[in-house]
Amino acid sequence: MPAAPWTPVETKLQTLRSQYPDPLRALAETQVPAFVLRRAFDPAHCQGLIRRFIDQGLIRDPQDTSGKDTRSRIDIGTSLGNLGADQERFLQHAAGTRQLFSTLFAGFDDPVQTIYAALQTLAGEHQVLVAREPDGRQYGPAIFRIHYTGHTYRPHIDHVVLREERFNYAVSRYLHQFAGVLCFQNATHQGESTQAILHQCLWTPQIQPHIADNTFHQYAAENNIAHCRVDLEPGDLYFFNTRCIHEVPAVPGDLPRIVLAVFIGYSPEQPEVFVWS
Repeated sequence: MPAAPWTPVETKLQTLRSQYPDPLRALAETQVPAFVLRRAFDPAHCQGLIRRFIDQGLIRDPQDTSGKDTRSRIDIGTSLGNLGADQERFLQHAAGTRQLFSTLFAGFDDPVQTIYAALQTLAGEHQVLVAREPDGRQYGPAIFRIHYTGHTYRPHIDHVVLREERFNYAVSRYLHQFAGVLCFQNATHQGESTQAILHQCLWTPQIQPHIADNTFHQYAAENNIAHCRVDLEPGDLYFFNTRCIHEVPAVPGDLPRIVLAVFIGYSPEQPEVFVWS
């Protein structure tokens, strides 16, 4: 009997636990590549918040042709990957992010809480919390990533231990790392809506040379490694295992791709699930 296809599971929060009694374990064991929750957030609120980001100068207007800002990625939030080399700076920046987010969504549904509430359903008896150090200082709760024309992510993994080796952070105690991504805006309104390509291949040290040499696609073809695409519309939310090799297609056109993203630390024996950006 042929193996079941490795495809994202589209489900509703109300029925998810009846289909998958332990969703996070299912992600950890790569039983499924991703859980996709359609229209988890109101698309109209996505557009309203993007307008607010532009009006407040947090991101550049795609209509701005002055050429003064040429960044292909802009963040609203605190990135452990970018700032983690200096722990004090990272934690101070995270405090600023939490202060910003305390007022940024006024008048709209809170997209950060939307992600956390959905994750709590997946986590069951585990308690979902913003990641924090033993002294109580918290990380950034989530991050908006705004990607402009041409920005891409080649095959890679995300993991605070396996990739970044940040052993001095509390989140390093977690065996598994996931991501939650809420689509705010696609790069184009028509055609391509792929947010990620997930490969049915967990990272190992033997895989790393193929990532470093940019030969993973050849390796995957030679070893019949399956992959799937995650196609989203604004308001859609998905969760996946970031130890699976994954990539993000280049942004076409002038309209940026905008997502709200979190990382998630999970170990079956840990009562808490930590979330950060």
